[in-house]
Amino acid sequence: MSEHSLSGVLEAVLLAAGRPVTVAQILELYEETQRPTAEEVEAALAELGEQCTGRAFELREVASGWRLQVRPQYAEVVSRLWQERPSRYSRALLETLALIAYRQPITRGEIEDIRGVTVATTIMRTLHERNWVRIVGHREVPGRPELLGTTREFLDYFGLKSLDDLPTLAELRDLDDIKVQLEFPGGEPVTVAALPAPSAEESAPQDPPAVAGPTDGQER
Repeated sequence: MSEHSLSGVLEAVLLAAGRPVTVAQILELYEETQRPTAEEVEAALAELGEQCTGRAFELREVASGWRLQVRPQYAEVVSRLWQERPSRYSRALLETLALIAYRQPITRGEIEDIRGVTVATTIMRTLHERNWVRIVGHREVPGRPELLGTTREFLDYFGLKSLDDLPTLAELRDLDDIKVQLEFPGGEPVTVAALPAPSAEESAPQDPPAVAGPTDGQER
């Protein structure tokens, strides 16, 4: 161990990384003779989390590891650092994503049966390009349609450690609740470390999706 406190080292690492970092990756940063134990790292992470209390950023564990991020109440202001105007995802896309998240594995045909409209190819392309959705298998029925599920990147984007962290459907009482919950919370967290300006599609979903049920109108 060096003369620096472990929690201080972790804060520096997470600030510099600009992405989630696992305990195993942290351990690899040390020379073997100075390497702390996994338990010591976890204790230091807990200490760092306490040190963030009352500050504008927080320590959060997501699917890909630990990261420091701006608290949701400051995200709107901080996001103005980037010049690109955030794009809004359509209601149809968010409904499709919500169905995949809550009912995975699910086929495209099953999504269309629930929503009552055809899922536009552009929606599926966007979900795959964002790497929020992946093919996890095939339904053993004629035609063997693809089964869709969410990815680790989906969990990271919404600040989730696992699918168990999704709010239950009973908690989503109306569209406003769904909007709040699917932002988890306040949309995509802003990393404390300086990062290159994101593309226009890097913004968080802002239109409230419905978890199930048919919709009126056409796909957008």
